Amino acid sequence: MRALSLLFRREFGLAWGRGGGAILALAFFASITALTPLTVGSEPERLAALAVGSSWLALALSSLLSLERVFERDFEDGALDQLAIGPVGLVGVCAVKALAQWVAVGLPLAVAAPIAAAALGAPDAILPLALGAAMIGGLGFAFTGMMGAALALGSRRGGMLIAVIVLPLFAPPAIFGAGTLVAASQGLPWVAGLALMAAWTLFSAAISPMVAAFSVRDALG
Repeated sequence: MRALSLLFRREFGLAWGRGGGAILALAFFASITALTPLTVGSEPERLAALAVGSSWLALALSSLLSLERVFERDFEDGALDQLAIGPVGLVGVCAVKALAQWVAVGLPLAVAAPIAAAALGAPDAILPLALGAAMIGGLGFAFTGMMGAALALGSRRGGMLIAVIVLPLFAPPAIFGAGTLVAASQGLPWVAGLALMAAWTLFSAAISPMVAAFSVRDALG
């Protein structure tokens, strides 16, 4: 447990400061939110109809920003070799990296998601649900993004490759999350959508560390 705690603190510090961390992600998130009225028009009815989808699109894209450096820095300075032979194991290292990424970047973005939705005209009644859904979906984004970063490890133009790998996998939670909030805003049953998103997140949390560990071992040679 002590090794896991120390590793998490290390990874959290790196995730918070890596490439601007949460500040850069939040700035990008705010930029997408601010640009939406300029591209689709400022009519309240139109903005309200797009608020949920726009906030989830911004959440998914903002989650990509710091993924390139999840493994790259440790790979370049040799720290990844030491972590691979450490007491936690590569699967545990990958899982901790994803959790640290979520706490450092995903949670601030989740807090910003209902604010962005409200700014675009989403009903106040769904804002608590928007926060909960963004937290669950953001956790899935973190694990899936960590896997994409591992698969792209050591390649040239890794950031572009990560986006190609990860963005299609971000589609299910974005669809389920937006669908959940749209249903809630219209007074329709929304629990099934939230359950599907939670199931996707659990599946990603179970599978992604193992796939990432295999990819890291391959990159380390």
